[in-house]
Amino acid sequence: MDRRLVWIMALACGLTAANLYYSQPILVDMGKSFAVSVDQMGIIATLGQLGYAAGLLFIVPLGDSYNRRSLIVGSLIAVTLALIAMALAPNVTLLAVASLLVGITTVVPQIIIPFAASLAPAHERGRVLGIVMSGLLIGILLARTVSGFISAQLGWQAVYWLAAALMVLLTVILRFMLPADHPQTSMSYPQLLRSLWGLLRQEPVLRETCVMGAMVFGAFSAFWVTLAFFLETPPYHYGSAVAGAFGLVGVVGALAASFVGKLADRIEARRIIGMAVLIVLLAFGIFELFGHALWGLIVGVILLDLGAQSNQVSNQARIYSLNPLARNRINTVYMVAFFVGGSLGSVLGSYGWSIAGWTGVCLVGGAMLLTALIVYGLNSWRRARAV
Repeated sequence: MDRRLVWIMALACGLTAANLYYSQPILVDMGKSFAVSVDQMGIIATLGQLGYAAGLLFIVPLGDSYNRRSLIVGSLIAVTLALIAMALAPNVTLLAVASLLVGITTVVPQIIIPFAASLAPAHERGRVLGIVMSGLLIGILLARTVSGFISAQLGWQAVYWLAAALMVLLTVILRFMLPADHPQTSMSYPQLLRSLWGLLRQEPVLRETCVMGAMVFGAFSAFWVTLAFFLETPPYHYGSAVAGAFGLVGVVGALAASFVGKLADRIEARRIIGMAVLIVLLAFGIFELFGHALWGLIVGVILLDLGAQSNQVSNQARIYSLNPLARNRINTVYMVAFFVGGSLGSVLGSYGWSIAGWTGVCLVGGAMLLTALIVYGLNSWRRARAV
């Protein structure tokens, strides 16, 4: 597979996925501009993630029966309009609607990832997915850094104007750089949607990865949605720029994705997933015990992003080995569960913050990760009995 194409896909995934995460470090700034409490602003991030789950459910399956290049270009045009709506929102209600629309239309990464898996030869699929997923997670993390800095200097609306301009540029690049694509199935749209439940029922690997992905991303989201609130309190008293700068710290963990992808080509991906969940749980233990010290937050963020990225790459390596003719739909099922978990983590993280502060956030993250480990352990026991 052409290396240039792999890196273009990685860049596209990073830039488009960033649209969903610009809001997290600037929720405080948004709340101040609309005179809304920081606890209430958590709904903006939640609606974005729920919108993304809806886009995954209703748009991404089309990648199995339509030209994926055209679907990607159309989605980029739609998300550009949604980002402009965010920048122009005159009140918090319309901002919430625009956030939902940004989520629905920010589905390009989840069309590109199975596209890349289809183009890559089987023995290189883990490596290619690792590179593309590195681009995705680095985009997510740097989105927080960029948005926090721009919001502090130019106001939060400037973040969304810049994002819209980047989407226009990306539309032109991908229209001419992506290869021609051919549909994988002749199924109608209603048939595609009906087949999703059948895939979940038939594939035990898919069911397990859905739980693991949802719980880990839920814990991940609970941390990032509440970090800006935590950093405004003693002993920190930091603003949105510093909250966003923690995205740079997380890049250290994200860069491990390429290595994890190569590792998934050599050893069982499920073993990597179990270790990844334990790493994220360790991160939350550090947040609770040492989160009031800057070094504790930094170490915890590195472990959080390392574990979350390892979990995601390994989960997707597992599901893309299932049915090559249904990769978009399998990815849809997994990613819908993934972002429902993220939405749940955002809601519970904000609630935990309002009830018990930082300890409440850490308890939410820990509970979600323990749920993942219980499912993992039960399935390991069943697998051992079946041998």
